[in-house]
Amino acid sequence: MKQKTKIITLDSGYHLWTHTSGEGKINLLALHGGPGGTHEYWENTADELKKQGLDVSVTYYDQLGSWYSDTPDFSDPEVAKKVLTYDYFLDEIEEVRQKLGLDNFYLIGQSWGGLLVQLYAQKYGKHLKGAIISSMVDEIDDYTAHLDEIREKEFAPDELAFMKKCEANNDYDNDRYQQDVDKLNKDYIDRKQPSKLDHLIGLSNTDIYNAFQGDNEFVITGKLGEWHNTKNLKDNHVPTLVTFGEHESMPVETGKRMAKMIPNAQFVSTPNAGHHHMIDNAPVYYDHLATFIREVENNTFNK
Repeated sequence: MKQKTKIITLDSGYHLWTHTSGEGKINLLALHGGPGGTHEYWENTADELKKQGLDVSVTYYDQLGSWYSDTPDFSDPEVAKKVLTYDYFLDEIEEVRQKLGLDNFYLIGQSWGGLLVQLYAQKYGKHLKGAIISSMVDEIDDYTAHLDEIREKEFAPDELAFMKKCEANNDYDNDRYQQDVDKLNKDYIDRKQPSKLDHLIGLSNTDIYNAFQGDNEFVITGKLGEWHNTKNLKDNHVPTLVTFGEHESMPVETGKRMAKMIPNAQFVSTPNAGHHHMIDNAPVYYDHLATFIREVENNTFNK
């Protein structure tokens, strides 16, 4: 299994950390979530696809502001205005593609990365052989409605009222509130415990995460509250796999609808898995991914 780390310099002067695992003529570029998260759940993707009989060169990177890559000074209003936008992170993918010499490749994105896959396929789809939207909706209102359903199911009315009071008062550091969030994370984000993504310190860039999401996965107070992409799904003309976990924070029914609205797409669900279903149930997740890639390569997808 070949391994290669490369630091690329963007035209802006910032540096991004990239890493390629595996080898083969098939190229897959993987986008992490967060936003402000890290590449980590893609580290074994080449190995998992190899188990499925596919030799794939898998490249992943930490987006600007994330872990191994440069972090701008987001306290500078001009920097924040320029970087903390959908357009910046979308065009960053295209610049990474160019600097790594990728073309006719597959693009996979988890959560926030799945949002970027949608945008990339719509704007830069001519470079793609296939797209994989992993655990991301096209309509934020579907997500927030699902979050309400989850919390009503998981908590008694008085506890839910307590959570909403904390959120109204911006009291997110409250210990009791965080215990409730931890319960939700273990039921819907990382069902496989202990989580493989746990560290001694937090790795997420909270400046980026707070700007787009908010304090945690179960509230939307940032720019994602304005995410409405349904009308643009028709502009994605590449073979597309939409994949959600069976028990996750994103509504499965939305994923099914998206696959019907994208011109050439299929929906799959990973059983016994939450938001990070590539970890919760890797054999099924990567079987779905390998089947998709194999069918696109053989020109049998959706036929």
